[in-house]
Amino acid sequence: MLPAIKNYFSITKKEWNGMLVLSVFMLIILLAPDIYHLIKKPQPVDFSRIKEAQIVLNQVVTDQPEYYRKNKPNTYSADASFSSKKLKAEYFNFNPNHLAEAAWKKLGLSDRQIKVILNYELKGGRFYKKEDLQKIYSVTASDYARLSPYITIPERGFNSNFPDKVSSVHPKTAVTVEINEADSAQLTTIKGIGPAFANRILKYRNRLGGFYRKTQLMEVYGLDSIKYEEIAKQVVINTAEIVKININTCDFDALKRNPYLSYKQMNAILQYRKQHGNFKSIDELKNIAILSEEIIRKLEPYLSY
Repeated sequence: MLPAIKNYFSITKKEWNGMLVLSVFMLIILLAPDIYHLIKKPQPVDFSRIKEAQIVLNQVVTDQPEYYRKNKPNTYSADASFSSKKLKAEYFNFNPNHLAEAAWKKLGLSDRQIKVILNYELKGGRFYKKEDLQKIYSVTASDYARLSPYITIPERGFNSNFPDKVSSVHPKTAVTVEINEADSAQLTTIKGIGPAFANRILKYRNRLGGFYRKTQLMEVYGLDSIKYEEIAKQVVINTAEIVKININTCDFDALKRNPYLSYKQMNAILQYRKQHGNFKSIDELKNIAILSEEIIRKLEPYLSY
């Protein structure tokens, strides 16, 4: 009986060698990660690219605050970014137009908040009513709530501490300008449009390929509903001047020109065309899940097939 049991559990030399080789392989596999980390030195992280990207992102947010407030509310938090390093507030009645930096500091705003306000005015922005201060994305809701009772804006929106220079300038006469063909000089003949706004309108028109409805002017940075009401009756639009994108032959760079599309949406359009062939009508864009009805409606005047 004992010899039979011994025989059953006995191992041949060949089997023993096999077990030895298998054990060595298992040991190598277990030790491989540790050996790799000992041999492979970690590569230093290049933070310069990250810093460059952050600078670009900050500039975009600063240049287009209304777009980010409406379309990307989670991109930044005004409360978190601008609520630090504030001085104790000293309240007094003030006109926010051309208000000195020192006065803003007395009102309890931080240096970063003040910088955004001054940049807004430098680019032609103006406060026509106290609620306009809420358009400044660096001004938090709590800041506006505490400052609002002290905001006093004269009827024309000028700072009473500054002389009224407009009185020495001949007022513009009412004109009608075709906005898709006008150059900068022609745009400045519109009452309410100065060189800064004219330049911004031209840049946005070139990105779009032309305006197809007047209300698109409110998509131009700094041109709010008040300014729009002032200039709307002075402009006309010839949609025949719109430069269209051929959606069946365009590449990524051509699509990138249109401000209504994100990178993901552009890629989705190109991939759909690659898989299904040329587009025959605007309705086919509805098959692309990432494109909303609103985006498709905005794109329609700018596409050809």
